[in-house]
Amino acid sequence: MKKGVQQFMLGTALNREAEARETLAAVKAAGYDGIELCSFMIHPTGLAVRLLTRAAGMPTGNGGRLDWHALVRDSGLSVISLHTDLGAVERDAASVAAECQSFGTDTAVITGMYRFAYGDAGAVHELAARLNRAGAALAENGVRLLYHNHNCELQRVEGEKRAYDILVDETDPAAVNFEFDSYWFAEGGADASAWMRRLGRRMKLWHINDRGTRLSGPAMTPILKTDSLELGTGNLPLEAWAALAGDNGVETVVLESHRNWIDKSAVKSMQASARWLNEHL
Repeated sequence: MKKGVQQFMLGTALNREAEARETLAAVKAAGYDGIELCSFMIHPTGLAVRLLTRAAGMPTGNGGRLDWHALVRDSGLSVISLHTDLGAVERDAASVAAECQSFGTDTAVITGMYRFAYGDAGAVHELAARLNRAGAALAENGVRLLYHNHNCELQRVEGEKRAYDILVDETDPAAVNFEFDSYWFAEGGADASAWMRRLGRRMKLWHINDRGTRLSGPAMTPILKTDSLELGTGNLPLEAWAALAGDNGVETVVLESHRNWIDKSAVKSMQASARWLNEHL
């Protein structure tokens, strides 16, 4: 199983070319094989988008004007996948596929629907149909489609059925498979192990993170806030999940966290998590 980092995590350390080269070199030196790119981070984006992502606790930085083909090539890292949005695929699947292939990857990932009604059964049924059409269109151009979850897909929509049940049951494995994010399902109170077993070979990529508490000052209460943590320092059953990922034939495990880093440094956090990955994978 290969190891990678999501570009989203490193956005604030990728603002300028020299900084980006230094950060990517650190990723490679830590033992990672690749990086997962975000389409809106490899192209210029407006100030409003950057402010919105920062407000959501996911700062992306301002590296969209850099030459990402050159940066990735010179780093020695492979591109695991390109994260994009469903609308882009529906508008022009050939262009999305061509951009993926220009980076040497055959994988596009839909990362959830912004302001989408995951609690509306009809909307989720239609989303499954849209994903099937988008995946078929990408496949015609030599690229596969994966769907990446957060916690919103855990909403109940039809009795005991959750939105994610619909997406798994109603998408065609020939057109749509999955990049499973175990952190978000664990954060949402779900049994991530059960979902990993259910996805089986449809789980192509695995997003990993740990979860627990980090005391940053005097504790004013016996109940501490939980947040993301470096791998192996929290309370998630990562070793058990790694075994399931191996059983599923997962190709690459991808690290991603957005905050609560050691010394507020995404790079230091990435390096710390690499030690767990290098030991256990």
